[in-house]
Amino acid sequence: MIHQTAQEYNRVIEACQRLFLQKTQDYGTAWRILRLPSITDQIFIKAQRIRSIQEKGTQKIQDGITSEFVAIVNYCVIALMQEQLLAQGETEQALPVERVKELYEEEIRKTHALQQDKNHDYGEAWRSMRVESMTDLILMKIYRTKQIEDNAGHTLVSEGVEANYRDMLNYAVFCLIKLNYPAHGSPSS
Repeated sequence: MIHQTAQEYNRVIEACQRLFLQKTQDYGTAWRILRLPSITDQIFIKAQRIRSIQEKGTQKIQDGITSEFVAIVNYCVIALMQEQLLAQGETEQALPVERVKELYEEEIRKTHALQQDKNHDYGEAWRSMRVESMTDLILMKIYRTKQIEDNAGHTLVSEGVEANYRDMLNYAVFCLIKLNYPAHGSPSS
């Protein structure tokens, strides 16, 4: 089953990355202007909309839950890339697509390694969870991240924002796996 999870994880990430790189070609790296709390707020908006749709059972805007989970994956990657670039003192807003692709893949490599370690220890417990429960966990991680950001990054015993972004990313991937994204045989969803 763990081998199947790795294949499903890679399939979801490939689709998310493809969309992200297409948007990078369209918009450039405008996301470089965002501070980390702004990225956290974007993730919050997406997760809150998912929860609202789940609770109401209806939506008025065409983009559905699946596209919001894809956005959470990509905003989490943006946060991780931004955090890394800022730590390196990188201030250039415009980055070439090839560099963005390398950064994206590096953050996914680290996040996927964390997922595999946790999956080993937890025995694929996420497969028995509901998408709604994982949505709640993403929201909880967002609130934790916001609190850490409000505390200027200081924690007493807790992991920092990076660990929370990685966990949110992994939960969003699990939700997309459960929602069968991208659907087999579909073009670049």
